[in-house]
Amino acid sequence: MGETGVIKFNCNWIKEGPLDNEVIADLNNWRDKLYKLGFIGVYENRIGYGNISKRYNKDQFIISGTATGKYKKLSAEHYTRVTDYNLDKNSVTAKGPIIASSESLTHALIYECDKNCNAVIHIHYLELWNKMMNKVPTTEKSVEYGTPAMAKEVKRLFVETDLSEQKILVMAGHEEGIISFGKDLEEAGSILMEALRKYK
Repeated sequence: MGETGVIKFNCNWIKEGPLDNEVIADLNNWRDKLYKLGFIGVYENRIGYGNISKRYNKDQFIISGTATGKYKKLSAEHYTRVTDYNLDKNSVTAKGPIIASSESLTHALIYECDKNCNAVIHIHYLELWNKMMNKVPTTEKSVEYGTPAMAKEVKRLFVETDLSEQKILVMAGHEEGIISFGKDLEEAGSILMEALRKYK
């Protein structure tokens, strides 16, 4: 079982007020759908899982905050802006009312590797994870979530596989973890839903 919500990077958190509701409306729309399907939520041990983000300006992105899986509905208070990151130093700078998700470095590398990507969705779904393993781009089993190694592994998949075309990957070392992405949240969500139909 994953431990999404446990921060493994150094977070330079600059506490600020929340973004406008209009800015996070599409994030909340998809987050609501994913929560209803059980793809984002909280385990019995009270550790949350799953996160969602979208590009904000050229080099920043908005992401759901750490440990927000326990909430049925999110508000602007539950999102933050990642304004900078340093893979070598395992650090993230976030501005907003909450600390950024534990998967922020992985999201950052996807935005860096695919300039046309404007949205990233990270879900947990064991059945789909098992069925998709090694059928779509898959990270090495030894690589843990929320680490620079996972971010670098995602970068490797962009170079060595057709991840840019498939826009979906399995995190072998992060049980249940699946990531999809696209030019917007609609595409990222649609790719995920298509995978559900294909591998059901």
